[in-house]
Order: sequence, then C-alpha cells, then structure tokens
Amino acid sequence: MNLEAKFTEEQREVLPSPFFKPAHLGVVTLGFLSKELPASLISGRLASSLSQETGASVVLVRLQTFNDSPALSYAFDDNATVVDWAPADSVLQRQFQGCSLAKTEQGFDLMTFDVRSGHLMANRISSLVNQLKRHFRYVLIEAVADDPVRSLIPEFLKHSDSSYLFLRPKGEDLKELDERTAGLRDRLPPGNNRFKAVLVLDQYAYGDSIDSLLKHSVVPIERFIHNCPGELTRNHAGVQFHQTDPFGADIRRLAREIGGRLLGLVLSSGAAKGFAHIGVIQVLEENGIEVDIVAGASIGAYIGALWTYGHDGKELERLARELEGRWGLWNLVDPVFPPRQGFLRGFALRKRLMRSIGHARFADLLKPLRVVAGNLGTLDRVTFGSGEVAAAVHASMAVPGICVPVKIEGESYIDGGIVDPVPVNVLRDMGVSRVIAVNVIPTPERMRLGFEAERANARQKDTRLRKLFRRMFPLDKQLNYFAPGNLFEILARSIHGAQIRLADASCRLADITLRPDICDDRWLDCRNPGRFIALGRQAAEAQLEQIKGLARETESNDERELARGTMAAVA
Repeated sequence: MNLEAKFTEEQREVLPSPFFKPAHLGVVTLGFLSKELPASLISGRLASSLSQETGASVVLVRLQTFNDSPALSYAFDDNATVVDWAPADSVLQRQFQGCSLAKTEQGFDLMTFDVRSGHLMANRISSLVNQLKRHFRYVLIEAVADDPVRSLIPEFLKHSDSSYLFLRPKGEDLKELDERTAGLRDRLPPGNNRFKAVLVLDQYAYGDSIDSLLKHSVVPIERFIHNCPGELTRNHAGVQFHQTDPFGADIRRLAREIGGRLLGLVLSSGAAKGFAHIGVIQVLEENGIEVDIVAGASIGAYIGALWTYGHDGKELERLARELEGRWGLWNLVDPVFPPRQGFLRGFALRKRLMRSIGHARFADLLKPLRVVAGNLGTLDRVTFGSGEVAAAVHASMAVPGICVPVKIEGESYIDGGIVDPVPVNVLRDMGVSRVIAVNVIPTPERMRLGFEAERANARQKDTRLRKLFRRMFPLDKQLNYFAPGNLFEILARSIHGAQIRLADASCRLADITLRPDICDDRWLDCRNPGRFIALGRQAAEAQLEQIKGLARETESNDERELARGTMAAVA
C-alpha cells in the first residue's frame, strides 16, 4: 500500500515536505497522436534537456521506418557515432537485430528501430524495456501513432512508468487520445496520473477553442508546448533555441517533471503587502533561477498572473508604482449601491489586470499558473487552471464582506486567502518536488513589534496643532471606510487573524519559506509599493544560497557503471 495513502488531508498538513517527493520516473513513453507533429524535434530536445537537467544517462528509443528521410531519423544527431548493437549478446541476448545505437553530442544515446523489419514485436517489448533499464537511468520511447507503430503503442504504455501523449488542438487527436488510453485507464487505481496529455500549440492556436477542447478531454490536459514549429521540415538540426523561447522553456519543464525536479513558487495572499512578491521575483530573475509553475491566492494570484503572462520583475514594479500617491487606491474603488453582498464590485481591479494580459486564457500563459479561490456555497478550495485568467483572479481577490462574490459558470467564489492563503498543497498535489513559498502575512509577534514602534513614532510627531485639527475635523474617521479603525480595516484584520495558523501550516510543507520583514497589517497601503518590493528583495537575498542550492539539486547519481562499461567494451 502506498504509505502516503494512509494519511488524511488534515494529517498531511503537518508532515515535512520531503515526505511528498515524487518517485523519479524511469521508463517514459512519448506518444505522438498525429504524424503531423514534429516528433523527432520534441523528443530529441526533451532527451537532451533531461540529460542536462539530471546529469543521468538517457536513451531515446525511436520507433520508425527506414523509408523515412535520414534527416528525419537523425535530427539533432548529425555528428553522432553509430554503434552496432548486434554483437552485444550480453545486453540484448540476441533478441533484437537491425537496430543501432548513437551517442549524440547533446549527451543522450539514440537507439533506432526499423519497425518494418519485424524484429520488434509486441511480445518482446517487455524484454527490451527491462534490458534498457539495466543500462540507462531514463528510457524515453518515441512512438508516432502511424502504422505499423500504432499497434505497438498500447504495449509500450503498459510497460512504462509514465506516458506523455502529445496532441494537436484538433478533434481527431482528442479522439485518438481517448482510444489509446481507454482500455488501460480502466485497470489503473483511482487518481492514477500515469497518462499525461500535452497539447502542442503553434503561435496561432489559442483562444476559446482550446478551452472547449480541454473540457471535453477524458484525460486531463494540463501541459502545453507553446510556439512549436509547424509541420516537420525534415531538418531541425539547425534550429536555434534560446532561454526566453517558450518552446524551449516548455520542453525543459517537461524534462524536469520527468526527472522529479520541478521548481514551484507559491505566492500568498496579503493585499498590499503582496507587492513584496515582486521583489522576490526580481531576485529570482536576476540570478537565473527558472521557476516551472506558480500558485497564488488573492494578491499572489494577481501578481502570478502578470508574471506567468510574460511581464518581468521590472515591469511588475512599474505597474505597482502606478498606484503610488494619495489617490492611487481610489482608482480601484467601484462601489455597489445598495451594498447587499459587498461594498465593492472588484471589476476595477479586474479591468486593471486586463490592461496587461487582456482576455488571456490559462493555456496562453508562458508558465503554468494555478489560482486558488473559495466556493461560497460549499466553502471548498477551488483551483483554477483553465478558462479566462482575469476572471479567476477576480474571484480569488473577492474579500468577503468587502467585495461582491464573483460568479463563474453559475458558482459564486470568494477570496482564495480565506481557504488557503499559501497554497503549497496545490503544487504538491501536482507532483512538484521543490517548492519555494512566499508568505507576506505577518505573525502576531511581528505585528506587536510594529504596533509598538508605530505608537512611539506617532507620539513624537503628534503636535498640539494636529490634535486640535483631529478634534475639529473628525469627518475622516466618520465617513472614510478605509480610515484606520473603520469597517474595512476591521474586516480585513479579522480575516488576517484566521489566516495566520493556516498559512503557517502550509509553509511547513514548502522546502523554503520566505517571510518579508513586514510588521504591520495595513491592508490597503498601496501608496508605497516600493517599500514592500524592497522587503521582498531582502527576504529573497537573505536566503539566496539556499534557493540556488534547491534549484541545482539533482537526484543521487546511481548510474549503472558496470553495465555502461560493458557496452563501451562491446562498441
């Protein structure tokens, strides 16, 4: 029995995060559900990235017919040295002939099979996989759903630890996905995530049609490859990819997922204090730390949406500083009359977000994003990963009692910070092995220190003239709902009090928790975002070495040295 299954959700809250490190995959089938997909391009880049990310041995098994062009067969491997496998009796025991092994300059081994030769049959696949597992840490099997490879795919799926099935945003590929996995899905235990669908998009394939496809898929589609080159040009060896290229970034993300090395960033709720998230993001960018996936609640969802859409840390700071000054906050106020469900609609905030990301859907984002909100009817935590991003963020920021709940597809949602202010579990449940959490919610101890310092400072500045002015003009306290001690602050501070313990429990599940040195709970202190950004930078810089260590962390290298030596001797 899986040990993790013994623990309830409540017990899981207090367990240390290493308990949830996912098992590393060994054998992975890369199934391409259309021959129009650039299979050799994607699988070659993935094998190269996996080798670089893990430092482990990787073999890519390419199933093809040698009627195909050599450029198609050996894309990325023009300078590879081909080694004949036929004499390797101790490796494959004379079972497989007509295949070759090439050591590529990209660091992985490429094994090619001519499926038409008849040497690879369904009843021998188990033996092939077991032999390769003895010699390589990772075995990637590239299989395109085209005759005669099509008949072998179910057998490879059966003998794989995991399978990534690549499809185009077309109905026929969705049907193929259902058919390829139908028989095998029924034999798996509930909740098994063995089949992972990957939607391959070019620069034009976005919009509502993608969301419609996601809703109708039997296998959840949560992974994307953006800006993929068009139909295979028969020669991808000269294609150049850059760190900022969405295609390359998505391939590296898949490689880190296979290697159990995904790095996630969790951004907490906390209203204006959430500007500190921007400082953390700036430090990560400046040090070349590549985050794979982001989860956020409330203000964390807002900033996460901007960042995953493609705005860098400098642009995030520029957008935040637009709120500087006495009247910046009032640009976000859109009152409701009568205030039956809340005082504010929240549409002003939503429109402000849409100025920067438009009607972007989750599938459009350069990094995966998960937005947490609370279902008002059931009080469940709801995680948004599809649909329109601005609508989900609007729901995640709808503070109950202050903002009107947000309706999405007939359901009412409230602030995600109510149900999960630091949603680490969202990423853990997705198999993210390394998590950095940023918690801007100050503890009672920090607030007490800040309150005492503020009172001492106020006593020094409080002149007789100011006291006289307050007695003669008390309207600010009476009419301004945002003034200290008034309705909105009382509601916000009450919510904050309920969040503290929940946030602390979530942070214990993270590998690293950054706590900016915030000593007050001024919920709507938008006039000085630079102050919070600086505090976020300080927190990240103070733990920068630990963050770098976490990002560099690789699995223990238990390479099969004896087996690799045998292969070298045979070669």
